[in-house]
Amino acid sequence: MSETFAADLLSGKVAYVAGGTRGMNLEIARRYGKYGAKVAVMSRNEERVEAAVASLKADGIEAMGFSADARDFDRVAETMAQTAAAFGGLDLVVAGQAGNFYAPVLGMSTNGFKAVIDIDLVGTFNVFKASYEHLRRPGASLVAITAPEAVRPLHFQAHVCAAKAGVNMLLKVLALEWGPKGVRVNGISPGPIEGSWGMKNVASPTQELVDKITNAVPLKRWGTTNDVADAALFLASPAASYVTGTILEVDGGVTIASPEGNVDTGKDVRVKRSKS
Repeated sequence: MSETFAADLLSGKVAYVAGGTRGMNLEIARRYGKYGAKVAVMSRNEERVEAAVASLKADGIEAMGFSADARDFDRVAETMAQTAAAFGGLDLVVAGQAGNFYAPVLGMSTNGFKAVIDIDLVGTFNVFKASYEHLRRPGASLVAITAPEAVRPLHFQAHVCAAKAGVNMLLKVLALEWGPKGVRVNGISPGPIEGSWGMKNVASPTQELVDKITNAVPLKRWGTTNDVADAALFLASPAASYVTGTILEVDGGVTIASPEGNVDTGKDVRVKRSKS
């Protein structure tokens, strides 16, 4: 991607990344910063915020961070105002906060279901709505991190499937409502990502599960945090100036994969014809 975009692509821009203290969201924040943006990151864990800001600054990025819960609109709005006061108006906003655990519906409490809905869906609503008054319009770009579960049901993920489906529709409605003001709203739907928090701490994959997941991906590999960050950089760039209300699937083809994930059409496969 460094050969595609100019090094000063985001010079003068200000980015705010919710959930931006680890994994793919931190890499998005870093990518924005390396291309010239000033960056604010936010998450609930104060220690991770401090570590993320230190890491970004070590890369020469002008950065600040906030400990906040995306479910708390007033607190999110406060951090947006502080970012705008310190860096100027906002240009790039990423709603990447997420919660997850594995449980069947009959083994899931109402509070557990609601927690993920509140973090993923209500949190995205809060982050985007709180950012609006600080957005430099026209030209602002908003990105929600969604997931293939928004369109493909998955065992033990009823809460995530429901939340991410809501995120997909929310960003499309915002694209409609805010488009006339020059605000673009899109989503990135990552597939299995190496080293991501979800795969390390939620799925905790064994080698057998890793192989099974890899086999289900048409490109036959897991994605990287760089793959997601590159997609976010594209959506932030003038190359995507006419792109809004779109879900960019950075998933190696998982969303379109058939159940026969191990089929290799490069092999010499002959169809036997029956005689009538």
